[in-house]
Amino acid sequence: MAVAHRIYARALFDAAKEQGRVGEVHEELGDFADAAAQVPELRALLENPEIDPRAKQAALGELLAGGEELVRNFLLVLVEKGRAGEVDEIRRELDALVAAEERRLEVELTTAYELSDDEAKEILAQIERRAGRTVEATRRVDPTLIGGFVLQAGSLRVDASVRGRLEGLRQEIKRS
Repeated sequence: MAVAHRIYARALFDAAKEQGRVGEVHEELGDFADAAAQVPELRALLENPEIDPRAKQAALGELLAGGEELVRNFLLVLVEKGRAGEVDEIRRELDALVAAEERRLEVELTTAYELSDDEAKEILAQIERRAGRTVEATRRVDPTLIGGFVLQAGSLRVDASVRGRLEGLRQEIKRS
């Protein structure tokens, strides 16, 4: 992620926190980012550098009238700064800030086969104990792992799969 995305997300987060509206702001920015991803005309409005920024601001002002004021003002500033097309990246940074504030860790758990709910709960409970945070996990199955699992939490990746061990061994043999 670009440093600018973190800066913009932090500014919005801090403003929302000051006003006690983090939940509302987080939800509305997420809804807007989802809409921009699903509506090609809105995405084009945000990303097209040939559209005059004042026209973009006017369109967004009308579209967001009656919505969360901080989000509306934030998006208008993004247009002014030429960053409106980066709302997805900024949203991801805001998601991370909110998760940290709520002491929540979002992880992706990939296993070689479908785990039972009890098996998944046990693995996630171990992660929660070690991280000291509530864990929210998405689960995937990738049979090419052969066995074990891969855990992705933000930029941290733990590969405890058979495929990962074999690859490590292969690299070690090549260096010898």
